[in-house]
Amino acid sequence: MTVTSSSTTTREKWLIAVDTGGTFIDAWAIDPQGRELRRKLLSSSRLRSTATGVEGAVIALAGNWDTAAGFFVGFTAGTRSGGSKGRGEGSAPCAKVIGWEAATCTLTLDSALEVAVGNTVELSSSEEAPVLAARLLTGTALGTEFPPMELRLSTTRATNALLEHKGARVAFFTTEGFGDLLEIGDQRRPDLFALEHHKPPSLCAATFEIAGRIASDGTVLEPMDEAGLVRAAEVARGAGCDSVAVAFVNSFRNQEHEERAAAILSDAGFKTITLSSSLSRRIKLLPRAQTSVVNAYLDPILQQFVSNVASRIGSGHDLLAMSSSGSLAPASAFRAKDSLFSGPAGGVIGAAAIARSAGLKRIITFDMGGTSTDVARWDGEFDYQTEQRIGDTTLVGTSMRIETVAAGGGSICSVKATGLSVGPESAGSLPGPACYGYGGPLTLTDVNLMLNRLDPEKVSIPLDRHAARARLSELIAEMSVAGLPAPESEQALLLGLLEIAIEHMTEAIRRISVRYGYDPADYALVAF
Repeated sequence: MTVTSSSTTTREKWLIAVDTGGTFIDAWAIDPQGRELRRKLLSSSRLRSTATGVEGAVIALAGNWDTAAGFFVGFTAGTRSGGSKGRGEGSAPCAKVIGWEAATCTLTLDSALEVAVGNTVELSSSEEAPVLAARLLTGTALGTEFPPMELRLSTTRATNALLEHKGARVAFFTTEGFGDLLEIGDQRRPDLFALEHHKPPSLCAATFEIAGRIASDGTVLEPMDEAGLVRAAEVARGAGCDSVAVAFVNSFRNQEHEERAAAILSDAGFKTITLSSSLSRRIKLLPRAQTSVVNAYLDPILQQFVSNVASRIGSGHDLLAMSSSGSLAPASAFRAKDSLFSGPAGGVIGAAAIARSAGLKRIITFDMGGTSTDVARWDGEFDYQTEQRIGDTTLVGTSMRIETVAAGGGSICSVKATGLSVGPESAGSLPGPACYGYGGPLTLTDVNLMLNRLDPEKVSIPLDRHAARARLSELIAEMSVAGLPAPESEQALLLGLLEIAIEHMTEAIRRISVRYGYDPADYALVAF
């Protein structure tokens, strides 16, 4: 934990802000005495350390985490031998922590683990990472109520799920005759002169056309076929769809049909129902439909995350979430479509504050995380947009103008039909990069480690260089099988992978500056 003296002002409650990414979370707090505290944790809610001594059910660890005696009582301890395991394989039995001596960094477990000196030991409270961060910052042990606090959340949880196509199974309901609306789109192509075009995968698992029509002035031309909707809902449930998006023609004028559809779908058992008319009152059907589908695709993930945090911290505490526009709102009103730039928006606001204090008038922000990299431009005022584009998806909503690319520390290096690739898939925090020692794939973090650009001594978790090199050897073998030329050396291959990632990130900077007529040379780069 990092503690700095900020102010002698006494506060009534803790102020805690947590940015949750795909691999790490960053937490910052001011305690009631005005002191600043900071934490950086894995977003998997697991604390890792190296065993330095083992005597039966007593394990000495290399890391302390600045906690009080007994803090980890009730946590679960486990270990994996790592490197040679496959992705996500090799789980060892767990044990409950029944004692923690902070002075000697010693755990006492209710049963012995198969762990040797040098192995990695994990501690978990089975809570969302922001809750674990709040516990560590405030010193609140399991089974103990949190002190009065205001917890502010920003997250790229939904953004990462969208970039990696890991959302819910969505059933899309629209007006009869418009079933191919999302497939056709607006017919724009990212590269007009490409000889071969690859359509992005659809976010919808199933599409259903429902008879019924609202006129452009809002009058009902044809009643909605409620019986047909009931039958379609049964088919959607049978197909495994657990989330619904509804977008009818002219519902921006009259949402009667969409609201009636929501009632029918709720009776059919759907818990997550997104209506285009509740998200946007724009005349255009396509943007409303795309936005409702994205919200339906991501809302179950986001709401589960917020619900888990709220239930753990308990009532009586202020829980706020940052939206894509950089504003704070009650977490209960947080919608997935407003969360896609949640974390990056907070970063832009912080970078602008740093720029002001440094006397900089123009900056380009560069926010590299574990799964994605986000860039934005600031010249004294924040740049907003009413339409957002993340990856291959466009949606309606006010947000800061931020460009996001699926390139981060956890981006997986692999061989694809087109050659070597870095991302968009990410190793996340579990199993994480190969060097985490949990059987993960080769990632950009491993590349930087083997290029000696990452110092293991300055990382808060143990890193395994041998595991990273083993994955690199596997990649070289895959290149041979795919018919790609052998690299001149491992160093040349590593630099090539790094160059691919850098090009992805550089393109994002071009899109936020040159595309709009701004010369990057006129701006300072603020990286974080």
